[in-house]
Formats: sequence, structure tokens, C-alpha cells
Amino acid sequence: MLMTAANAVLLLVDLQQRLMPAIHDGDKVIARAARLGEAATLLGVPVLATEQAPEKLGPTVEQLAGYPHLVMPKTRFGADESGLVPPGRSEIVMSGAEAHVCVLQTALHLAGDGHRVLIVADAVGSRDPDDKAVALERARAAGAEIVTSEMVLFEWLADARHPRFREVHKLLK
Repeated sequence: MLMTAANAVLLLVDLQQRLMPAIHDGDKVIARAARLGEAATLLGVPVLATEQAPEKLGPTVEQLAGYPHLVMPKTRFGADESGLVPPGRSEIVMSGAEAHVCVLQTALHLAGDGHRVLIVADAVGSRDPDDKAVALERARAAGAEIVTSEMVLFEWLADARHPRFREVHKLLK
């Protein structure tokens, strides 16, 4: 089943200032999340973010701060669907950190509630790459789909004749 911009919401999980320097390939994770955020903005996909204990880990990183329509602070590792799923949106496309803690627990909550969860493998990270790998395996076993940022962009576009094709395609260069 293809993803569609009309059914999607982009969820940025805990991509925070004091956490991201510790994440393996953190700059790449942020760059891919920014690619998703920019495409979501161009294509009318709502962007939401969570922040784990922001008083300790700081706000969402500056490169992503302009994308979320709503930022939800939390102390629980896994965010539930309260406020995360706008009406009429059934696909939750996830980027964030740490893959094996907050991303995974949020994905498990959302999948358990019957949502279609898509974790963007090149836009999630953990301090240890092994933790990320196992988290993606566990999420898949629980029903989440593992995708890449390019998959998301091209499926959201669906057609090279899309009026925003050139703008979105530029994000890949």
C-alpha cells in the first residue's frame, strides 16, 4: 500500500538540542528529518513534534524548529496518540531519536492503537547503531513499516506531473 500526502502526518520524535550530538550519524538524521519536514510543508502534510523532558534535553534542534505545527512536551518515553493523529490522517511517518527508546515505544503505542506507522530508517538514530538496528527489527515485527526518506517523498508526490515535483525533487540533491 502506497503512502499518500493526504493521509499522512510527519512526527518528529525528540530531535532535541542536547540529545542529537550523542546520536550516531546525528547530522544525517537531522538532515533527513529536515528533508521530510520541507517536503511535508510543500505538500500540506501536518508536522508534529515531541520533546522529551525539554527542560533537560532542550528544544527541538534549530534546523527543524520551523516545521512542527505543534510541539508536545512529554516525560513518558512513548507518546500515545493523544494529539498526535489529526482527524482524517491514518499514516504516521516517524523520524527521531532514540530509535530504540522513544521512537520505538511511540511506534508500538500507535501501531497497537491500529494506526499505520512508517519509520523512516535514514531519519532515526540512536547512540549505538546496534540499538537502532534491533529497534527497527522489533518495530517491523510489531507491524510498523520501515521506509526511507526518498520512498516517502516519491510516494507523497505519486506522479512526476505533481505541481510540486521540482521543488520536492530539489530536496534530494
